[in-house]
Amino acid sequence: MIAIIDYDAGNMRSVEKALLYLGAEVKVTRDREELLAADKVVLPGVGNFGDAMSKLKEYNLIPTIKEVAASGKPFLGICLGLQLLFESSEESPGVEGLSLLPGKIVKFPVTPGYKIPHMGWNSLNFKNAGRLFAGLGENSFVYFVHSYYLEAAKKEMVKATSDYILEFDASIERGNVFGCQFHPEKSGDVGLQILQNFVALEEGK
Repeated sequence: MIAIIDYDAGNMRSVEKALLYLGAEVKVTRDREELLAADKVVLPGVGNFGDAMSKLKEYNLIPTIKEVAASGKPFLGICLGLQLLFESSEESPGVEGLSLLPGKIVKFPVTPGYKIPHMGWNSLNFKNAGRLFAGLGENSFVYFVHSYYLEAAKKEMVKATSDYILEFDASIERGNVFGCQFHPEKSGDVGLQILQNFVALEEGK
């Protein structure tokens, strides 16, 4: 069973729908015991970094998320869910992230000819053999909606980058923790393949 963490995130139901389409058993929950009992866990997210951390705190989900991440079961953050895995964001100065991984979230620089937020389809450049991208060709296109991007402190965890204004970290993997800045649930067949690869992961491997 795949648990989707329920903290009122806007893309929660679209992630659920995509996983159900793939035949996965899915439960949307904020119950600690259900999250710990799941085979895999997904942290979705759209919106403001500080607001999201406030919601996670309100629902007492922060200790549970850290427990889940430490358990070894596959854990996936999507869009804002990826950003929350890190230490801080320029979007919400002074707000501490989950700090599961080292790095920070920074705002795209204002640049003539480019709109912020970055919204639309962009290709991925694969790095360091990420397991989420098995079976996909270089320069596969996925769908982004974001004004802030990850600067990972350890580049070996970066499994894909993309280019918009600058090259930025688009997907990470370290141990059992995965993250995608883009929306696989809105990325057509490529996104479904990424989610299928996540569904197929085995704990501890």
